[in-house]
Amino acid sequence: MTHPALASGSVAVVTGGASGIGLAAALRFAGRGLKVAIADLAGEKLEAAAARLAGIAPGGAGDVLAVATDVSRLEEVERLEAEVAVRFGGTDLLMNNAGVQPGSALFGPLANWEKVIGVNLWGIIHGSRVFGPGMIARAKPGLIVNTGSKQGITTPPGDPAYNVSKAGVKAFTEALQHELRNTKGCQVTAHLFIPGFVFTPLAAGGRTEKPAGAWTPEQTVDFMLERLEAGDFYILCPDNDVPRALDEKRIAWAAGDIIENRPPLSRWHKDYAEAFAAFIKGA
Repeated sequence: MTHPALASGSVAVVTGGASGIGLAAALRFAGRGLKVAIADLAGEKLEAAAARLAGIAPGGAGDVLAVATDVSRLEEVERLEAEVAVRFGGTDLLMNNAGVQPGSALFGPLANWEKVIGVNLWGIIHGSRVFGPGMIARAKPGLIVNTGSKQGITTPPGDPAYNVSKAGVKAFTEALQHELRNTKGCQVTAHLFIPGFVFTPLAAGGRTEKPAGAWTPEQTVDFMLERLEAGDFYILCPDNDVPRALDEKRIAWAAGDIIENRPPLSRWHKDYAEAFAAFIKGA
């Protein structure tokens, strides 16, 4: 059964929607007949993405809204929410997906830290806090999907600002779902989307061809949609060579992958990953 927020006629808002996973998600939503609003930085990419969406949306350009937005700025997210409400009447699905990864060092430039935390973490906090109350008030089933990362769980060395931002996304989304679940009459649920190695402009690192082990944005979004329909909170993408015979084994394997395939892990990291895997198996 299709979740009502994923059904034709519903309204989806995707931040970071001009490229990568965000654009792939927006295209899938439009293909399902949803009205779609994408938010990203102003420029040709945003305009081109809107044109692509208009080409497949059942209502053409009338079903598409593109809003130039810096999600690290509260007032711009508030403007985005207001424009969606005026154009489409409200939001059924919010995908807080905007992210950056300029690279960071613990004692490196402060500007990198501020940019990463501002977009990756504050963008999700702003989006959830600004859109959430209105979504709850609609008294309809809704979805808030926050894009995290395996790096927010394993926190490998090399990019501490990114790790901190994505670890924060995990903690925030867990708190958000707890709040929603305990809000009387609320039909909105939160979900933590955890991609692995996805070949996007953010992760390409100058490569022009997709590595064999990487997922495409489309594969990643299709997996997300499948698990949203199943009601998963943790949507943890396995590696490309994971056997997919049984859903529960797939998710357990993916959690185990954190332990087995991301060495070296400290004892603390290994203990945490084992606990995380056990939580998912028992969920």
